[in-house]
Amino acid sequence: MILSIAILLAGLVGLIWSADKFVYGAAAIARNFGLPPLIIGLTIVAMGSSAPEIMVAFTSALDGNSNTAIGNALGSNITNIALVLGVTVLLQPLLVHSQLLKRELPILLSVTLIAAYMLWDQKLTFTEGLILISLFFITIGGLCWLTLRDKKKNDPLLTQAQDDVPEGVSNKMATIWVVVGMIVLPLASYFVVEGASDIARFFGWSELVIGLTIIAIGTSLPELAASIASIKNNDHDMALGNIVGSNIFNILAVLAMPALVNPSVFDEAAAGRDLYTVVGLTFLLFLMCWHMFGKRTITRIEGGVLVAIFVGYQFILLG
Repeated sequence: MILSIAILLAGLVGLIWSADKFVYGAAAIARNFGLPPLIIGLTIVAMGSSAPEIMVAFTSALDGNSNTAIGNALGSNITNIALVLGVTVLLQPLLVHSQLLKRELPILLSVTLIAAYMLWDQKLTFTEGLILISLFFITIGGLCWLTLRDKKKNDPLLTQAQDDVPEGVSNKMATIWVVVGMIVLPLASYFVVEGASDIARFFGWSELVIGLTIIAIGTSLPELAASIASIKNNDHDMALGNIVGSNIFNILAVLAMPALVNPSVFDEAAAGRDLYTVVGLTFLLFLMCWHMFGKRTITRIEGGVLVAIFVGYQFILLG
């Protein structure tokens, strides 16, 4: 048991570290070849926070554990909204006013409802996986196009996206980090899945529950760290943007992995309890952030409600 926990923790650390290095190297290469920093920030860098979930979902599906992959996708979105955003807001209320967020929030709500429709019959097909991954690339392309069209509006999220792109990194060093990331990412994701599966068997938990809890919380740590760092720098839009962007990628890219790699029937709880929780929290996030005119502050009371929902949900899962 202790060995399984050590393997899981080592895998999570390696997963987060290698994803960061891979994105760092890929972004540096893209910049060196003349790709606009804004586009790099909205694509390669933005996808970096979801790279751990994508690799874990791919590895799980490859091993025939689609329940773990689906649990990771749904659980990460639940964790991002209820725990990451909740803790962030408890530390400091968030002022929401970014135009980019107002674009991404309706997208998040829409893709969540699309995923809910697909999961409703307790089955993910290869065709549905193709639809999700196609929507993933369409969404990225659409956001980039809209952003380039409106880039003169000085949106704080756009400024931060450009600032996150590394500069002054040689192609040789950037390539080394890409290669290291490509080697360590699959290895680390394998250790995460194996360690988590051993723990699940020890406690008698299902593969779905382990994906919804330990793996989801572990792979959401980059979002938590990024959001806390953002509020320290008074970048409220970035704190929320990390969560919204990550959740869009989780629905479209992470959930596509089990459908593409191992299309199959999955645990009925995922199509009921967990799906309802994801949809409900996404609607709640939309209501907390949306304001047709002016600005909207997410308060500490609302943050407390989110954390309470997260704790209650964990008790239901593990009770």
